Amino acid sequence: MLTIGELAASAGVTVRAVRHYHAKGLLPEPERDHSGYRRYDAGAVIQLIKIRTLAEAGVPLARVRELLRAGAEEFAAAVRDIDRQLQAEIRQRQRHREQIARLTTGDHLALPPEVVSYLDRLRALGVHERILQAERDGWIVLAARSPGRVAEWAARKRDQTADGRLLGFYRILGEALDHDGDDPRLVELADELAAYFSRLADEQGEDYVDDIDLEPTLVQLMDTLAFDTVPPARRLIQLLTERGWTGWTKLVRVPPRADAASR
Repeated sequence: MLTIGELAASAGVTVRAVRHYHAKGLLPEPERDHSGYRRYDAGAVIQLIKIRTLAEAGVPLARVRELLRAGAEEFAAAVRDIDRQLQAEIRQRQRHREQIARLTTGDHLALPPEVVSYLDRLRALGVHERILQAERDGWIVLAARSPGRVAEWAARKRDQTADGRLLGFYRILGEALDHDGDDPRLVELADELAAYFSRLADEQGEDYVDDIDLEPTLVQLMDTLAFDTVPPARRLIQLLTERGWTGWTKLVRVPPRADAASR
C-alpha cells in the first residue's frame, strides 16, 4: 500500500495534484488507516496515470470522469470530439500569434495591407509623421466600420496622391506644424485645395468626393482627434469652409462665404 506521496511519485504528479483530483471526484479518496494515513493500492496508481495522461493531452477535467467511465466505442468518439476541439483551439491560437506578430510591424496591427501600402507611400514621399498618425487613426476607424470599402477608398487615395497638389497639401501642412496654424501658406493651400476638390466633384461627381458613410458624432470625434494631432489642420478647415468645402474625415461641399476672396 502506498502513501499519498508515494502514489504521486509513482504516477509522476504532485501531491497537490492528487488532492485536486480527489476534490474533483476523479480519484476515489480512501479511508485513513489506524495511523491516520491514507493508503492507496495499485488500482489507484493506474487510475491516476490515466487521469494525468488525459489531462496532459488537453482533455478538460470536466470530461476526464466521463472518459474514465466510457466504453471503448464511446471513449473513441469522445476522443475524436476532443481532438476536433483542440484543432480549433490551435487554429485560434495561431491567429492570435499572427496578431501578436503584427505588433512588431506597426500599422499592420489594425489596418489592411492596402492602407499600409498607402501610408508607406506617403512616408516614402516625405510626409510628416504626425500627418501620417492623423491619417492612420482615421483609417483604423474606417477599416473597423466599413471593411468592405477600404480597398476602394485606399485605391482612390493612391490615385489622388499622384496629383502634386494633394501631395503638396500634406507637405505644407507638415511644415506648418511649427507655426501653430499661422503659416500664411495655409491660405494659398486652401485656395488650391478648394479648386482641386471642386474639379474632382465636377469631373467625378459629388459622391466621389463625399463618400464616407459615418455617423456625424463619429465624424466629429475623428476630426477632433486629427486636429489635436495636427493643429494647423483646424485652421485649414476654417479656410476651406470659407471657400466652399469643409471637413477632414468627411469632405462636404458647403456654400462659400462671400468675403472668402478678400481674406
